Amino acid sequence: MNYNNFYDNSIQNPIDFWKEEANKLKWSKYPNEILKQNENGHYTWFVDGEINLSRLILEENINAGRGKQNAILYDSPVTGIKQKITYNELHDKVSRFAGGLTKLGLQKGDAAIIYMPMVPEALIAMIACARIGVIHSVVFGGFAAPELAIRIDDAQPDVIISASYGIEIDKKINYKPLVDEAVKNTLYKPKHHIYFEREGHTDDLSAEHIHTFDDMYKHEPIDAIELPSTHPLYILYTSGTTSTPKGVVRDTGGYATALNATMKYFYDVQPGDTILTASDIGWVVGHSYIVYGPLLYGATTVLYEGKPIRTPDAGAFWRMVEEYKIKNIFTAPTAIRAIRKEDPNGDLFKKYDTSSLKKLFVAGERCDTSTYYWLKDITQKPVIDHWWQTESGWPMLGICNGLEEKIPEPGSAGLPVFGYDIKVINEEGEEQNANIEGSIVIKLPLPPGFMSSLWRNEHRFIKAYFQQYSGYYLTGDGGYKDENGFVFITGRTDDIINVAGHRLSTATMEELVSSHPDVTECAVIGIKDELKGQIPIGLIVTKTDTSKSEEEIEKDLAQLIRNEIGAIACFKTAIQVQRLPKTRSGKILRKTLAQIPDGVSLTIPSTIDDPTILEEIIHEFSRRKIGVAFETV
Repeated sequence: MNYNNFYDNSIQNPIDFWKEEANKLKWSKYPNEILKQNENGHYTWFVDGEINLSRLILEENINAGRGKQNAILYDSPVTGIKQKITYNELHDKVSRFAGGLTKLGLQKGDAAIIYMPMVPEALIAMIACARIGVIHSVVFGGFAAPELAIRIDDAQPDVIISASYGIEIDKKINYKPLVDEAVKNTLYKPKHHIYFEREGHTDDLSAEHIHTFDDMYKHEPIDAIELPSTHPLYILYTSGTTSTPKGVVRDTGGYATALNATMKYFYDVQPGDTILTASDIGWVVGHSYIVYGPLLYGATTVLYEGKPIRTPDAGAFWRMVEEYKIKNIFTAPTAIRAIRKEDPNGDLFKKYDTSSLKKLFVAGERCDTSTYYWLKDITQKPVIDHWWQTESGWPMLGICNGLEEKIPEPGSAGLPVFGYDIKVINEEGEEQNANIEGSIVIKLPLPPGFMSSLWRNEHRFIKAYFQQYSGYYLTGDGGYKDENGFVFITGRTDDIINVAGHRLSTATMEELVSSHPDVTECAVIGIKDELKGQIPIGLIVTKTDTSKSEEEIEKDLAQLIRNEIGAIACFKTAIQVQRLPKTRSGKILRKTLAQIPDGVSLTIPSTIDDPTILEEIIHEFSRRKIGVAFETV
């Protein structure tokens, strides 16, 4: 199938295009009104349809003869546990758990917070909520109590579903004390708590309002209830420009339609294939491509409770490819850089039979060309970078492998995915020519599966995404298109720095810095400068076996930037650090890094993986006397 024709049809005839895709699902009531424009100027898909995603995952796959096929392959090197769950077994557990939720009084429209590690019980809880119309909000397991409390007060759940503990490589994080502390500090008090009891737990679960997964499984299984297509499936909180997280709301029918299409046309997956999405259910990638996408489509999903390295080594992904005959891997560039640092020559990759592996997908942050070529050279497999957001729920840029085998443009996030009319515009809203940078926006209507609103905050929804440019969704990212239509994401629009009147992209500088043979990871930020307004500096993580000093690498990088961008970049400083601060999903906290030398009061995001890293970096800035905050040190 030709990508260009398929894509053009999705943009020029969206109603007919998405009606055909919706018809590939088994609706209890097929929608007649495919697209409706609302009073506020926005759009709703499949308004009068009725569907249930749990039924599509379970009954429909079983009816198609996949009952004995593995739905979930659980692999936990941190506990030594492996488990296979078929679609039949998943159906029994989900329908009984849903029956238990009903006995607790939960019903359509109620909310549940799921605060769990990467265990099968987390997926069971999610799909059980979908079965009875309970809106789930998955919060990353181990989130600090104050952040969990914010989400409880916003989502107002009737139940919190959790587990005894999570495991971070070599340490346990006890969840119940965190849940108890969070609830103690909330205005809204959930009526019930449900815990999955992990081996060796010491929790007191004797209180009347506390139940266990074993208790829930004792209930009679119940059927899925049919829901309006527009019924919220989940709330997923993402960072906002204020301290209050944004609760992205996803509908049911549009999401199911979009995911079903991407499994075939984008990820080139067939029912029965096995895929590994090395993310977490607390993030949108986990929702879409660990849980709902693969299971809706009749594939087998690998649920991995481990890290790309140190569980036990940098060959973890490749070991699973051999063991489970994995077809596709989807992970973050951060994970690949970590693997590269530990296994630069790919010796661990060569150790395993990876003949089943067909493609590797990366997303989460921009994949630099150095990392791209390393992964491609080591694996000899296609590497597909792609770009999307919590708000979109599925890819917006990439290569649609199920349509046409196009060769990716290294450094690019790919071509627009079907349904997304992506433009690059300037501050006046005028479309930019090829290779001219601007703001990335998407022309309305947005395709099915995109966020339908922000939870309990329609005003913020309009203001944050649609107010700046009428008729467009504002992604908040900057970039440009080349002559062939490939889109390059240069970073958030606030990652553009102004050096003596020149607008420069720190992402472009990062691309160059990361190409240095001794650099494994980097971040380039703009800091205040009295003469030039801003100047860039780099923070670099180097290979453990490098023979060069910090000063030598710094000189190399300064000359490289001067050669490739020019003296106007004023890049002179590269600070060597042991690690970079990131969110739990692997995104480098560049905005937070820039606040340190500028003397701004730090805004530490709730999603930070390890706050102690910032102390180390503050020390390094002080040591080098960099930035207005350290001028007198």
